[in-house]
Amino acid sequence: MLNMVIAMPIRQDIRNISWAQVKDRLYASGFASLGRLLNAASCNAISGWYNDDNLFRSRIEMVRYGFGKGEYKYFAYPLPDIVAELRELLYRELAPIASEWMRDLGQPNEFPGDLQSFLQLCHSRGQRRPTPILLRYRAGDFNCLHQDLYGELFFPFQTILALSRQGTDYEGGELVLVEQRPRAQSTPRVIVPTQGEAVVITTRYRPVRGVRGFYRANVRHGVSALHSGNRHTLGILFHDAK
Repeated sequence: MLNMVIAMPIRQDIRNISWAQVKDRLYASGFASLGRLLNAASCNAISGWYNDDNLFRSRIEMVRYGFGKGEYKYFAYPLPDIVAELRELLYRELAPIASEWMRDLGQPNEFPGDLQSFLQLCHSRGQRRPTPILLRYRAGDFNCLHQDLYGELFFPFQTILALSRQGTDYEGGELVLVEQRPRAQSTPRVIVPTQGEAVVITTRYRPVRGVRGFYRANVRHGVSALHSGNRHTLGILFHDAK
């Protein structure tokens, strides 16, 4: 029922986004809000999936691997319909920006116009495992700064959808991006998306225009410690993993 109720609004909402403005924001700061794509009922329903192990291929305890504290689960194929649809629709809009982004980074890489063609490239390089994730944080949990690459081939953007409400469901737990430019101090950016809001962030680098053209700024992301409550997040990554 969840998929039937929200599929059509999501398609229309994504079409209505000003993707030219998204591109400008990504170039300016390495992230861009897409606005609210999920309503509260949908967010709560997706959060509830966390207890259904049939939907997932693996569970990661962050502390075990030094990733932080908390846990997340990778969805299995076939993805739930709404996760698959978000992945396909968002990829279609982001692919042209991604191709230009990589050219400006000095890594010419034309991304196919549709997700399935891109996934075929991933699979041809041995990257066959799905990467969309559902994350759960509780009081005291946090996520260390990192980059989600998973193999030789990666898509330069990923999308994070907030499923919980800061100030109501939890306190703390801000999304943090840290950018490192050559010969400069690191720059942090703190993002607090509202429930249902989608935020696109760069996966690895951001092109920054200098006097001699573009140069690379390395960007990592993480989550600050939760002071209280529970926080769920849906992560839409577009490349598959080895």
